[in-house]
Amino acid sequence: MATVETPAELFVYKLGAALTMEETILEMLEELQDKASDPKLRTQLQQHHTETQQQIQNLRRIFDALGEPPEKQPCAAIEGLEKEGQQTIKEVADGLVDSVILSGVIETEHHEIAVYDVLIIKAEQMDDDDIVALLQENLEQEEATLDKAVKAAEQSAKQLVQQYS
Repeated sequence: MATVETPAELFVYKLGAALTMEETILEMLEELQDKASDPKLRTQLQQHHTETQQQIQNLRRIFDALGEPPEKQPCAAIEGLEKEGQQTIKEVADGLVDSVILSGVIETEHHEIAVYDVLIIKAEQMDDDDIVALLQENLEQEEATLDKAVKAAEQSAKQLVQQYS
């Protein structure tokens, strides 16, 4: 018999996976700050670390609003992205590490945006504007981070092409 049997239970389960996702990303950002060589990239990673802490607080507030304990659930996609990033960093020349970091940020942000899109859809059906607002805040931060990462990746790629030409 399934342990998740209702739409509300599914929402809480997916919320727990989002919590795991954000807490894993928080740890990843700490590690990546040490590996990044570009000071501007390190600053962006630090800023996103602060935003991620706020996103975790928002998720915990949603659990409280639902009267549910914050229970983490598996988030295999983020675990896979983390593993892939770590492996790639080991295999590239030092001058390419920042490029790998930016690629990982872009891939991760796309996943996070999808997660929040789905949670917002479900929260809207539950007709809870406060929960929707908290999820929307997280989504908007993720979209802004994606935009910054794409711009930084474009600039980095241009520099790398010039450097290796």
